[in-house]
Amino acid sequence: MYEDFLIDKVYFVKVIEDLAQMIEEKRDYLSGLDSDIGDGDHGINLSIGFREVMKNLGDWQQKDLTFLFKKMGMALLGKVGGSAGPLYGSFFMKFAEQAGGKEAVSFVELYQMFKAGIEAIEMRGKAVVGEKTMVDALRPGLDDFTKSIEEGLEPKSAFERFVAAARQGSEATIPLVAKKGRAMRLGERAIGHLDPGAASAVLILEIFYNNL
Repeated sequence: MYEDFLIDKVYFVKVIEDLAQMIEEKRDYLSGLDSDIGDGDHGINLSIGFREVMKNLGDWQQKDLTFLFKKMGMALLGKVGGSAGPLYGSFFMKFAEQAGGKEAVSFVELYQMFKAGIEAIEMRGKAVVGEKTMVDALRPGLDDFTKSIEEGLEPKSAFERFVAAARQGSEATIPLVAKKGRAMRLGERAIGHLDPGAASAVLILEIFYNNL
């Protein structure tokens, strides 16, 4: 079932276009979340990065998926400030590596791309669940995605569970004290606020799901 469920470059290009649009629409929302516990620039920084991506997408999409996502990752690493650039840049660089120079991937290969990307975020950020970061959304989401694959769940249902678990993990950051990043300075004052990185991670996963 999974090997027959192919996801081609047209899907990924549409996802990137929708991501860029979503980031513009949610820029102030994400920066507002960040201003509650940090520098107030999460949405602004992501907007800068995705504008750079969109400037070059027409050229990049002429190549294979590895080229496309490598260039995307490099753009985010180079243009996005704060922690979001290194983390999302590393995510898409691993996405590129797992794509294996193909024009289309199977659903299992898509899962492996997400697995590698999320593990890259964990390694780069040195974060674990419970520290009020995007890992609080991504790790529970990936764990549920893995279970869905092992259980042989239908592809779209498996990805739906991935997103739902990530959303639940994101919401679980609200009562947490921040243990990473500049939000650490707030101590208990960070309690009651949604982590902006966890929020943006869920929004990104929703775009992938909505295009399946």
